[in-house]
Amino acid sequence: MKKQFKTTIKELRPFLILWITQSFSSLGSSMTNFAVVIWSYQNEGSALTTALLTVCSYAPYVLLSIFAGALSDRWNKKVTILLSDSFAALCTVSVLILLITGKLEVWHLYVINTLNGLMNTVQQPATDVSVTLLTPEKYYQKASGMRSFTNSLVTMLTPVLASALLSFTSLEFVIVFDLFTFVIAFVSLLFFIRIPVIKEKAGAVKETVIRSAKNGLRYLKDNKGILDLILFLAVINFTASIFNAALPAMILSRNGGSEVSLGIVNTVTGIAMMLGSLLVTVLPAPKSRTRVICGSLLFSMSTENFILAFGRNTPVWCAGAVLGWILIPVMNANMDVLFRSKIPVEMQGRVYSARNTLQFFTIPIGYLFGGFLVDKVFEPFMEAQSTGSVWSMLFGTGKGSGAAMLFFVIGIFGALSCLPFCADKHIRRLEK
Repeated sequence: MKKQFKTTIKELRPFLILWITQSFSSLGSSMTNFAVVIWSYQNEGSALTTALLTVCSYAPYVLLSIFAGALSDRWNKKVTILLSDSFAALCTVSVLILLITGKLEVWHLYVINTLNGLMNTVQQPATDVSVTLLTPEKYYQKASGMRSFTNSLVTMLTPVLASALLSFTSLEFVIVFDLFTFVIAFVSLLFFIRIPVIKEKAGAVKETVIRSAKNGLRYLKDNKGILDLILFLAVINFTASIFNAALPAMILSRNGGSEVSLGIVNTVTGIAMMLGSLLVTVLPAPKSRTRVICGSLLFSMSTENFILAFGRNTPVWCAGAVLGWILIPVMNANMDVLFRSKIPVEMQGRVYSARNTLQFFTIPIGYLFGGFLVDKVFEPFMEAQSTGSVWSMLFGTGKGSGAAMLFFVIGIFGALSCLPFCADKHIRRLEK
Protein backbone atom coordinates (compact mmCIF):
# COMPACT_ATOMS: atom_id res chain seq x y z
CA MET A 1 0.00 0.00 0.00
CA LYS A 2 2.82 2.41 0.93
CA LYS A 3 4.70 1.55 -2.26
CA GLN A 4 1.56 2.06 -4.35
CA PHE A 5 0.98 5.46 -2.70
CA LYS A 6 4.55 6.56 -3.50
CA THR A 7 4.12 5.40 -7.09
CA THR A 8 0.88 7.35 -7.43
CA ILE A 9 2.46 10.52 -6.03
CA LYS A 10 5.42 10.15 -8.40
CA GLU A 11 3.20 9.67 -11.46
CA LEU A 12 0.94 12.59 -10.48
CA ARG A 13 3.72 14.95 -9.31
CA PRO A 14 3.43 17.52 -12.17
CA PHE A 15 -0.37 17.53 -11.88
CA LEU A 16 -0.22 17.88 -8.09
CA ILE A 17 2.08 20.92 -8.28
CA LEU A 18 -0.17 22.59 -10.88
CA TRP A 19 -3.32 21.67 -8.94
CA ILE A 20 -2.14 22.94 -5.55
CA THR A 21 -0.55 26.19 -6.72
CA GLN A 22 -3.32 27.15 -9.15
CA SER A 23 -5.93 26.39 -6.46
CA PHE A 24 -4.05 28.64 -4.03
CA SER A 25 -4.00 31.40 -6.64
CA SER A 26 -7.71 30.85 -7.28
CA LEU A 27 -8.38 31.36 -3.56
CA GLY A 28 -6.59 34.71 -3.68
CA SER A 29 -8.49 35.83 -6.78
CA SER A 30 -11.83 34.76 -5.30
CA MET A 31 -11.12 36.66 -2.09
CA THR A 32 -10.35 39.82 -4.07
CA ASN A 33 -13.54 39.43 -6.11
CA PHE A 34 -15.59 38.92 -2.93
CA ALA A 35 -14.01 41.96 -1.25
CA VAL A 36 -14.51 44.13 -4.35
CA VAL A 37 -18.21 43.21 -4.47
CA ILE A 38 -18.57 44.33 -0.84
CA TRP A 39 -16.68 47.55 -1.63
CA SER A 40 -18.90 48.33 -4.63
CA TYR A 41 -22.11 47.66 -2.70
CA GLN A 42 -21.00 49.81 0.23
CA ASN A 43 -20.14 52.65 -2.14
CA GLU A 44 -23.11 52.39 -4.52
CA GLY A 45 -25.81 50.68 -2.44
CA SER A 46 -27.11 48.89 -5.53
CA ALA A 47 -27.52 45.14 -6.06
CA LEU A 48 -27.65 45.74 -9.82
CA THR A 49 -24.25 47.43 -9.66
CA THR A 50 -22.66 44.38 -8.07
CA ALA A 51 -24.49 41.99 -10.41
CA LEU A 52 -23.02 43.81 -13.40
CA LEU A 53 -19.53 42.92 -12.13
CA THR A 54 -20.37 39.27 -12.80
CA VAL A 55 -22.01 40.07 -16.13
CA CYS A 56 -18.85 41.87 -17.26
CA SER A 57 -16.79 38.80 -16.40
CA TYR A 58 -19.11 36.37 -18.15
CA ALA A 59 -19.94 38.34 -21.30
CA PRO A 60 -16.57 38.04 -23.10
CA TYR A 61 -16.17 34.50 -21.77
CA VAL A 62 -19.42 33.34 -23.34
CA LEU A 63 -19.08 35.33 -26.56
CA LEU A 64 -15.44 34.65 -27.39
CA SER A 65 -14.70 31.24 -25.86
CA ILE A 66 -15.37 29.45 -29.12
CA PHE A 67 -12.59 31.39 -30.87
CA ALA A 68 -10.20 31.44 -27.91
CA GLY A 69 -10.13 27.64 -27.80
CA ALA A 70 -8.83 27.53 -31.36
CA LEU A 71 -5.97 29.79 -30.28
CA SER A 72 -5.42 27.73 -27.13
CA ASP A 73 -4.97 24.56 -29.20
CA ARG A 74 -2.33 26.24 -31.35
CA TRP A 75 -0.41 28.04 -28.57
CA ASN A 76 2.01 26.61 -26.05
CA LYS A 77 -0.10 25.71 -23.00
CA LYS A 78 2.48 26.71 -20.38
CA VAL A 79 3.17 30.08 -21.99
CA THR A 80 -0.57 30.72 -22.39
CA ILE A 81 -1.26 30.10 -18.70
CA LEU A 82 1.72 32.18 -17.57
CA LEU A 83 0.77 35.15 -19.76
CA SER A 84 -2.91 34.95 -18.78
CA ASP A 85 -2.07 34.82 -15.07
CA SER A 86 0.39 37.70 -15.47
CA PHE A 87 -2.23 39.84 -17.21
CA ALA A 88 -4.73 39.10 -14.42
CA ALA A 89 -2.07 40.12 -11.87
CA LEU A 90 -1.48 43.41 -13.70
CA CYS A 91 -5.21 44.10 -13.54
CA THR A 92 -5.15 43.41 -9.81
CA VAL A 93 -2.17 45.75 -9.37
CA SER A 94 -4.09 48.48 -11.23
CA VAL A 95 -7.01 48.06 -8.79
CA LEU A 96 -4.58 48.35 -5.87
CA ILE A 97 -3.00 51.54 -7.26
CA LEU A 98 -6.39 53.15 -7.95
CA LEU A 99 -7.54 52.19 -4.45
CA ILE A 100 -4.44 53.59 -2.73
CA THR A 101 -4.66 56.87 -4.65
CA GLY A 102 -8.37 57.18 -3.89
CA LYS A 103 -9.36 57.15 -7.56
CA LEU A 104 -11.05 53.74 -7.81
CA GLU A 105 -14.57 53.85 -9.28
CA VAL A 106 -17.03 51.11 -10.15
CA TRP A 107 -16.63 51.64 -13.89
CA HIS A 108 -12.93 50.82 -13.49
CA LEU A 109 -13.96 47.44 -12.10
CA TYR A 110 -16.32 46.85 -15.02
CA VAL A 111 -13.47 47.39 -17.47
CA ILE A 112 -11.02 45.27 -15.47
CA ASN A 113 -13.52 42.41 -15.06
CA THR A 114 -14.21 42.48 -18.79
CA LEU A 115 -10.49 42.23 -19.56
CA ASN A 116 -10.05 39.42 -17.04
CA GLY A 117 -13.01 37.58 -18.55
CA LEU A 118 -11.43 37.97 -21.97
CA MET A 119 -8.13 36.43 -20.84
CA ASN A 120 -9.95 33.66 -19.00
CA THR A 121 -11.42 32.50 -22.31
CA VAL A 122 -7.90 31.48 -23.36
CA GLN A 123 -6.55 30.41 -19.99
CA GLN A 124 -9.25 27.95 -18.98
CA PRO A 125 -9.10 25.66 -22.04
CA ALA A 126 -5.28 25.77 -21.84
CA THR A 127 -5.46 24.66 -18.20
CA ASP A 128 -8.02 21.93 -18.95
CA VAL A 129 -5.87 20.48 -21.72
CA SER A 130 -2.76 20.76 -19.52
CA VAL A 131 -4.46 18.61 -16.89
CA THR A 132 -5.09 15.98 -19.56
CA LEU A 133 -1.44 16.11 -20.67
CA LEU A 134 -0.07 15.89 -17.13
CA THR A 135 -2.39 13.17 -15.83
CA PRO A 136 -2.17 9.46 -16.78
CA GLU A 137 -5.57 8.29 -18.00
CA LYS A 138 -6.01 5.84 -15.11
CA TYR A 139 -6.01 8.81 -12.71
CA TYR A 140 -8.58 10.96 -14.57
CA GLN A 141 -11.33 10.33 -12.02
CA LYS A 142 -9.06 10.99 -9.04
CA ALA A 143 -7.74 14.18 -10.65
CA SER A 144 -11.28 15.39 -11.36
CA GLY A 145 -12.31 14.65 -7.79
CA MET A 146 -9.28 16.53 -6.42
CA ARG A 147 -9.97 19.57 -8.60
CA SER A 148 -13.61 19.52 -7.55
CA PHE A 149 -12.54 19.27 -3.89
CA THR A 150 -10.38 22.39 -4.07
CA ASN A 151 -13.07 24.29 -5.99
CA SER A 152 -15.48 23.48 -3.17
CA LEU A 153 -12.86 24.41 -0.57
CA VAL A 154 -12.27 27.77 -2.27
CA THR A 155 -16.03 28.38 -2.38
CA MET A 156 -16.30 27.69 1.34
CA LEU A 157 -13.18 29.56 2.49
CA THR A 158 -13.49 32.68 0.32
CA PRO A 159 -16.23 34.53 2.27
CA VAL A 160 -14.78 33.45 5.63
CA LEU A 161 -11.19 34.53 4.94
CA ALA A 162 -12.06 37.64 2.93
CA SER A 163 -14.48 38.85 5.60
CA ALA A 164 -11.91 38.22 8.33
CA LEU A 165 -9.18 40.12 6.47
CA LEU A 166 -11.53 42.99 5.71
CA SER A 167 -12.53 43.19 9.38
CA PHE A 168 -8.99 43.22 10.78
CA THR A 169 -7.06 44.80 7.89
CA SER A 170 -8.30 46.37 4.65
CA LEU A 171 -9.18 45.75 1.02
CA GLU A 172 -5.59 46.65 0.12
CA PHE A 173 -4.30 43.76 2.26
CA VAL A 174 -6.68 41.32 0.57
CA ILE A 175 -5.33 42.39 -2.83
CA VAL A 176 -1.72 42.02 -1.62
CA PHE A 177 -2.52 38.48 -0.46
CA ASP A 178 -3.99 37.78 -3.93
CA LEU A 179 -0.75 38.96 -5.55
CA PHE A 180 1.26 36.72 -3.19
CA THR A 181 -0.74 33.68 -4.31
CA PHE A 182 -0.11 34.66 -7.94
CA VAL A 183 3.66 34.74 -7.38
CA ILE A 184 3.59 31.25 -5.84
CA ALA A 185 1.60 29.83 -8.77
CA PHE A 186 3.70 31.65 -11.39
CA VAL A 187 7.07 30.51 -10.02
CA SER A 188 5.87 26.93 -9.56
CA LEU A 189 4.61 26.66 -13.14
CA LEU A 190 7.64 28.43 -14.61
CA PHE A 191 10.34 26.36 -12.90
CA PHE A 192 8.83 23.09 -11.66
CA ILE A 193 6.30 21.96 -14.27
CA ARG A 194 6.93 20.83 -17.83
CA ILE A 195 3.75 20.60 -19.88
CA PRO A 196 4.20 18.32 -22.91
CA VAL A 197 3.77 19.96 -26.29
CA ILE A 198 1.13 18.37 -28.52
CA LYS A 199 2.76 17.23 -31.74
CA GLU A 200 0.88 18.03 -34.91
CA LYS A 201 -0.07 15.08 -37.05
CA ALA A 202 2.00 14.52 -40.17
CA GLY A 203 0.55 16.37 -43.12
CA ALA A 204 -1.72 18.50 -40.92
CA VAL A 205 -2.70 21.80 -42.52
CA LYS A 206 -2.52 25.03 -40.53
CA GLU A 207 -6.02 26.26 -39.77
CA THR A 208 -7.30 29.80 -39.42
CA VAL A 209 -8.95 30.73 -36.12
CA ILE A 210 -12.38 30.77 -37.77
CA ARG A 211 -11.87 27.34 -39.33
CA SER A 212 -10.55 25.94 -36.05
CA ALA A 213 -13.64 27.22 -34.23
CA LYS A 214 -15.85 25.68 -36.91
CA ASN A 215 -14.02 22.38 -36.49
CA GLY A 216 -14.74 22.47 -32.76
CA LEU A 217 -18.44 22.95 -33.48
CA ARG A 218 -18.32 20.33 -36.23
CA TYR A 219 -16.84 17.84 -33.78
CA LEU A 220 -19.79 18.40 -31.46
CA LYS A 221 -22.22 18.10 -34.35
CA ASP A 222 -20.66 14.77 -35.33
CA ASN A 223 -20.60 13.52 -31.74
CA LYS A 224 -24.18 13.89 -30.63
CA GLY A 225 -23.66 12.25 -27.25
CA ILE A 226 -21.15 14.86 -26.11
CA LEU A 227 -23.23 17.68 -27.61
CA ASP A 228 -26.37 16.47 -25.84
CA LEU A 229 -24.49 16.31 -22.52
CA ILE A 230 -23.37 19.91 -22.99
CA LEU A 231 -26.92 21.02 -23.80
CA PHE A 232 -28.09 19.12 -20.72
CA LEU A 233 -25.68 21.16 -18.59
CA ALA A 234 -26.87 24.37 -20.29
CA VAL A 235 -30.44 23.63 -19.14
CA ILE A 236 -29.21 22.79 -15.63
CA ASN A 237 -27.14 26.00 -15.51
CA PHE A 238 -30.21 28.01 -16.48
CA THR A 239 -32.18 26.47 -13.59
CA ALA A 240 -29.26 26.82 -11.18
CA SER A 241 -28.84 30.51 -12.07
CA ILE A 242 -32.51 31.19 -11.30
CA PHE A 243 -31.89 29.34 -8.02
CA ASN A 244 -28.86 31.51 -7.21
CA ALA A 245 -30.79 34.70 -7.96
CA ALA A 246 -33.70 33.66 -5.72
CA LEU A 247 -31.80 32.18 -2.76
CA PRO A 248 -30.63 35.45 -1.11
CA ALA A 249 -34.01 37.06 -1.77
CA MET A 250 -35.75 34.28 0.15
CA ILE A 251 -33.37 33.65 3.06
CA LEU A 252 -32.73 37.34 3.78
CA SER A 253 -36.46 38.12 3.74
CA ARG A 254 -38.07 35.18 5.54
CA ASN A 255 -38.86 35.10 9.24
CA GLY A 256 -36.03 33.07 10.75
CA GLY A 257 -33.67 34.08 7.96
CA SER A 258 -30.81 36.58 8.01
CA GLU A 259 -27.36 37.34 6.67
CA VAL A 260 -26.03 34.75 9.14
CA SER A 261 -28.50 32.16 7.86
CA LEU A 262 -27.43 32.80 4.26
CA GLY A 263 -23.78 32.43 5.29
CA ILE A 264 -24.50 29.18 7.09
CA VAL A 265 -26.38 27.72 4.11
CA ASN A 266 -23.55 28.71 1.76
CA THR A 267 -20.98 27.16 4.10
CA VAL A 268 -22.97 23.92 4.35
CA THR A 269 -23.18 23.89 0.55
CA GLY A 270 -19.39 24.09 0.36
CA ILE A 271 -19.01 21.32 2.94
CA ALA A 272 -21.45 19.09 1.04
CA MET A 273 -19.48 19.60 -2.17
CA MET A 274 -16.22 18.82 -0.37
CA LEU A 275 -17.69 15.57 0.92
CA GLY A 276 -18.90 14.73 -2.58
CA SER A 277 -15.43 15.49 -3.97
CA LEU A 278 -13.80 13.19 -1.41
CA LEU A 279 -16.36 10.52 -2.26
CA VAL A 280 -15.61 10.56 -5.98
CA THR A 281 -11.86 10.53 -5.30
CA VAL A 282 -12.00 7.19 -3.46
CA LEU A 283 -14.83 5.52 -5.40
CA PRO A 284 -13.98 3.04 -8.18
CA ALA A 285 -15.02 3.83 -11.74
CA PRO A 286 -18.77 3.25 -12.21
CA LYS A 287 -20.12 0.82 -14.78
CA SER A 288 -22.06 3.63 -16.46
CA ARG A 289 -20.83 7.21 -16.15
CA THR A 290 -23.82 8.59 -18.07
CA ARG A 291 -26.25 7.04 -15.58
CA VAL A 292 -24.30 8.58 -12.71
CA ILE A 293 -24.40 12.01 -14.41
CA CYS A 294 -28.11 11.93 -15.14
CA GLY A 295 -29.02 10.32 -11.83
CA SER A 296 -27.00 12.83 -9.80
CA LEU A 297 -28.61 15.83 -11.48
CA LEU A 298 -32.10 14.34 -11.22
CA PHE A 299 -31.57 13.75 -7.49
CA SER A 300 -30.23 17.26 -6.90
CA MET A 301 -33.03 18.95 -8.82
CA SER A 302 -35.69 16.84 -7.10
CA THR A 303 -34.64 17.53 -3.51
CA GLU A 304 -33.21 20.92 -2.55
CA ASN A 305 -35.64 23.09 -4.51
CA PHE A 306 -38.68 21.53 -2.82
CA ILE A 307 -37.07 21.60 0.65
CA LEU A 308 -36.34 25.32 0.22
CA ALA A 309 -39.86 25.92 -1.06
CA PHE A 310 -41.52 24.42 2.00
CA GLY A 311 -38.82 24.94 4.65
CA ARG A 312 -39.11 27.69 7.25
CA ASN A 313 -35.80 27.68 9.14
CA THR A 314 -32.03 27.44 8.73
CA PRO A 315 -31.59 23.74 9.71
CA VAL A 316 -34.12 22.66 7.08
CA TRP A 317 -32.49 24.87 4.43
CA CYS A 318 -29.10 23.35 5.34
CA ALA A 319 -30.52 19.84 4.94
CA GLY A 320 -31.71 20.86 1.48
CA ALA A 321 -28.23 22.22 0.66
CA VAL A 322 -26.61 18.90 1.57
CA LEU A 323 -29.00 16.86 -0.58
CA GLY A 324 -28.82 19.32 -3.45
CA TRP A 325 -25.04 19.63 -3.71
CA ILE A 326 -23.36 16.50 -2.38
CA LEU A 327 -23.64 14.64 -5.71
CA ILE A 328 -22.66 17.58 -7.93
CA PRO A 329 -18.90 16.79 -7.66
CA VAL A 330 -19.71 13.17 -8.56
CA MET A 331 -21.52 14.38 -11.66
CA ASN A 332 -18.74 16.80 -12.58
CA ALA A 333 -15.99 14.21 -12.20
CA ASN A 334 -17.75 11.64 -14.39
CA MET A 335 -18.54 14.29 -16.99
CA ASP A 336 -14.89 15.36 -16.96
CA VAL A 337 -13.62 11.79 -17.42
CA LEU A 338 -16.00 11.22 -20.33
CA PHE A 339 -14.81 14.35 -22.10
CA ARG A 340 -11.10 13.67 -21.51
CA SER A 341 -11.34 10.05 -22.65
CA LYS A 342 -13.62 10.60 -25.66
CA ILE A 343 -12.29 13.86 -27.13
CA PRO A 344 -8.86 13.64 -28.86
CA VAL A 345 -6.33 15.71 -26.94
CA GLU A 346 -5.41 17.78 -30.01
CA MET A 347 -9.09 18.82 -30.28
CA GLN A 348 -9.83 19.40 -26.60
CA GLY A 349 -9.08 23.14 -26.52
CA ARG A 350 -11.46 23.83 -29.40
CA VAL A 351 -14.16 21.49 -28.10
CA TYR A 352 -13.91 22.76 -24.51
CA SER A 353 -14.24 26.33 -25.74
CA ALA A 354 -17.29 25.50 -27.85
CA ARG A 355 -18.64 23.73 -24.76
CA ASN A 356 -18.07 26.83 -22.63
CA THR A 357 -20.06 28.99 -25.03
CA LEU A 358 -22.95 26.52 -25.30
CA GLN A 359 -22.97 25.46 -21.66
CA PHE A 360 -22.56 28.83 -19.92
CA PHE A 361 -24.56 31.26 -22.06
CA THR A 362 -27.65 30.36 -20.03
CA ILE A 363 -26.09 31.58 -16.76
CA PRO A 364 -26.49 35.37 -17.22
CA ILE A 365 -29.92 34.75 -18.77
CA GLY A 366 -30.91 32.69 -15.72
CA TYR A 367 -29.74 35.37 -13.29
CA LEU A 368 -31.71 38.11 -15.05
CA PHE A 369 -34.76 35.86 -15.46
CA GLY A 370 -34.65 34.77 -11.81
CA GLY A 371 -34.45 38.33 -10.52
CA PHE A 372 -37.34 39.38 -12.76
CA LEU A 373 -39.52 36.44 -11.67
CA VAL A 374 -38.92 37.12 -7.97
CA ASP A 375 -39.52 40.89 -8.11
CA LYS A 376 -42.20 41.16 -10.78
CA VAL A 377 -44.13 37.87 -10.75
CA PHE A 378 -43.99 35.64 -7.68
CA GLU A 379 -43.58 38.19 -4.87
CA PRO A 380 -46.50 40.33 -6.16
CA PHE A 381 -48.58 37.17 -6.62
CA MET A 382 -47.97 35.97 -3.04
CA GLU A 383 -48.51 39.47 -1.66
CA ALA A 384 -52.02 39.45 -3.15
CA GLN A 385 -52.94 36.13 -1.43
CA SER A 386 -55.02 36.04 1.72
CA THR A 387 -53.58 34.46 4.87
CA GLY A 388 -55.82 31.39 4.64
CA SER A 389 -55.29 30.66 0.93
CA VAL A 390 -53.74 27.40 -0.27
CA TRP A 391 -50.68 29.25 -1.60
CA SER A 392 -50.10 30.96 1.74
CA MET A 393 -50.35 27.68 3.61
CA LEU A 394 -47.82 26.10 1.22
CA PHE A 395 -45.26 28.86 0.92
CA GLY A 396 -45.98 31.17 3.87
CA THR A 397 -46.73 34.86 3.91
CA GLY A 398 -44.73 38.04 3.75
CA LYS A 399 -41.66 38.94 1.78
CA GLY A 400 -39.73 35.87 0.62
CA SER A 401 -42.81 33.69 0.10
CA GLY A 402 -42.75 34.49 -3.62
CA ALA A 403 -39.15 33.28 -3.87
CA ALA A 404 -40.19 30.11 -2.03
CA MET A 405 -42.92 29.55 -4.61
CA LEU A 406 -40.34 30.05 -7.38
CA PHE A 407 -38.22 27.26 -5.85
CA PHE A 408 -41.24 24.97 -6.12
CA VAL A 409 -41.64 25.86 -9.80
CA ILE A 410 -37.97 25.40 -10.70
CA GLY A 411 -37.96 22.13 -8.73
CA ILE A 412 -40.62 20.78 -11.07
CA PHE A 413 -38.94 22.29 -14.14
CA GLY A 414 -35.50 21.01 -13.13
CA ALA A 415 -36.68 17.46 -12.46
CA LEU A 416 -38.69 17.26 -15.69
CA SER A 417 -35.83 18.71 -17.75
CA CYS A 418 -33.59 15.83 -16.63
CA LEU A 419 -35.89 13.11 -17.96
CA PRO A 420 -35.39 13.59 -21.74
CA PHE A 421 -31.61 13.57 -21.31
CA CYS A 422 -31.71 10.50 -19.07
CA ALA A 423 -33.46 8.71 -21.96
CA ASP A 424 -31.25 10.23 -24.69
CA LYS A 425 -29.91 7.41 -26.87
CA HIS A 426 -26.90 9.44 -28.03
CA ILE A 427 -25.78 9.99 -24.43
CA ARG A 428 -26.19 6.30 -23.59
CA ARG A 429 -24.05 5.34 -26.60
CA LEU A 430 -21.07 7.17 -25.11
CA GLU A 431 -20.50 4.12 -22.90
CA LYS A 432 -19.83 1.91 -25.92
